[in-house]
Amino acid sequence: MATISKDNPCLFITTVALNRLPVFRTDALKGVACRALDEARHSAGFALFAYVIMPDHLHAIADGTLKASETLRYLNGILGHRVIQFLKEGGFTTSLEKLRGTRKGRRHEYSLVDHHSNSLPVFSESFFMQKVSYIHFNPVRAGLVERAEDYRWSSARQWSGQVAEDEPLRMDLEKIDWRKPQ
Repeated sequence: MATISKDNPCLFITTVALNRLPVFRTDALKGVACRALDEARHSAGFALFAYVIMPDHLHAIADGTLKASETLRYLNGILGHRVIQFLKEGGFTTSLEKLRGTRKGRRHEYSLVDHHSNSLPVFSESFFMQKVSYIHFNPVRAGLVERAEDYRWSSARQWSGQVAEDEPLRMDLEKIDWRKPQ
């Protein structure tokens, strides 16, 4: 169980596509991203509490099981690998060229993530809920939907109790240990 406190912060994560390319524009790639987030969560053993996949970036809230750098390494590493694999297998050479890296001492030919991804520690339940709201209303602010719950690629439905049978990514809401009101 995750109790949100100064001793046990959660992480508000932002991952931006290289050069803000709209990599996650299609439902197929948003689905790849959801499966990659799920794989990262299970591989690294952290919990996910909220997420949204936007055309050129994503946000997530994870528990503080790992150091922020480790959580980002798992999340961005698996995400990048799966998206690039999808593009290669689908023959999307134009998209791959846009992700071609400079290879400065790196073994990777392509890079999905702008290496300015960040995480922000979340120390209180009120700040946690502020970030959940920010995540869920991101598609509304971007004009993609009118209501947060209408956007398929976020955890908004789960937080509002309107879980779809074919939910693309389930959250670990049962793992949040809310403080008891005094």
